[in-house]
Amino acid sequence: MFLEKLCRESPQLIDAICRLHQAGRILPDSYVIDLDQFRRNAAAIKAKADENQIRLWFMLKQLGRNPRLAQELVELGYPGAVVVDFKEAQVMMNNHIPLGNVGHLVQPPQAMLRQIIDYGAQVITVYSLEKARAISDAALSLGKKQSILIRVFDSRDHIYSGQTAGVDLSRLPDFLREVSALPGVEVHGVTSFPCYLYQEEVGDIAPTPNLETVTQAARILREQGVEPRILNTPSATSCRTLELMSKLGGNCGEPGHGLTGTTPAHAEMELPEKQCIAYLSEVSHNFAGKAYCYGGGFYRRGHMAHALVGSQPEQLRPIEVTPPSLESIDYHFELAETAQVGESVVMAFRYQIFVTRSDVVLLSGVAQGDPQVVGVWDSLGNQKA
Repeated sequence: MFLEKLCRESPQLIDAICRLHQAGRILPDSYVIDLDQFRRNAAAIKAKADENQIRLWFMLKQLGRNPRLAQELVELGYPGAVVVDFKEAQVMMNNHIPLGNVGHLVQPPQAMLRQIIDYGAQVITVYSLEKARAISDAALSLGKKQSILIRVFDSRDHIYSGQTAGVDLSRLPDFLREVSALPGVEVHGVTSFPCYLYQEEVGDIAPTPNLETVTQAARILREQGVEPRILNTPSATSCRTLELMSKLGGNCGEPGHGLTGTTPAHAEMELPEKQCIAYLSEVSHNFAGKAYCYGGGFYRRGHMAHALVGSQPEQLRPIEVTPPSLESIDYHFELAETAQVGESVVMAFRYQIFVTRSDVVLLSGVAQGDPQVVGVWDSLGNQKA
């Protein structure tokens, strides 16, 4: 899905990965990121957001909750992180990263509410009255009032399996009246996910029905006397999405894959953000006419198809890749032909590092032909080297 784009946009990264791996400076099962290009992508997205007066919370779970990348984004002026779950909130707090939005896809557990509120979460997303009450009680116990967003839902909306949640639009007026009576919280707006997606039939990023749900929810809030300051409309946030958001709706986005130039739109369109991440493996062995390289980074929606294999950058050759079946552990990836044990294997595909056992390696100086390893982290944001 992304290998051809990587070859066009970031050949220096492929070169750096192969050379560093063959020199023994990077181990297989590593996602390698060009930190300088990541910073350029992030700056372009931030500039576009500022131009259109759109708030941005960065999403880093797909990049292994990496705190170094989070710090880079904070230094660029991003106000904080949107944490996909409470464990990511812990990583960000442990590394002194501002919390933007907590609770959108996974609600914080009761035992963490006081810690999160005391730390200073800008908003907490809720989709049940019980959680709103618990947040109110925790905030009052700290002498605070916590800003919240309401996650809304309508029957036509697109919701991924495992993410089913939200306050039905038909119940929103009653829900809002009950929440507004809680002394420890204040409603700042509404949210849903996904509100924008790349759609093959139109060849572009386009709104989903969820965006209209957010728009209708905002009208309901105004009818109830609550001004929705935040209309959070995430997914596929990039420069292109922000242009659409300024026209179609929403004033808050959550760049994630956009930061590395790897949304589905980036695979099909020429966009400002350039691809700056690749996956490194190594040929482990040959068996029955095929080579096998180390696994660990498999994501079942990754659309892995081909790899570049070789021991020198100028000798890399494309070989078809077959990932293991979904019921199996990804100890190895199968290559369609034999290869020399120890050769580098460079891949590019859809990734979610936090659900793998891979490492994250940050490089600087790639474009200058002098790549240096900045550091190595595990898939959950813990620094290893």
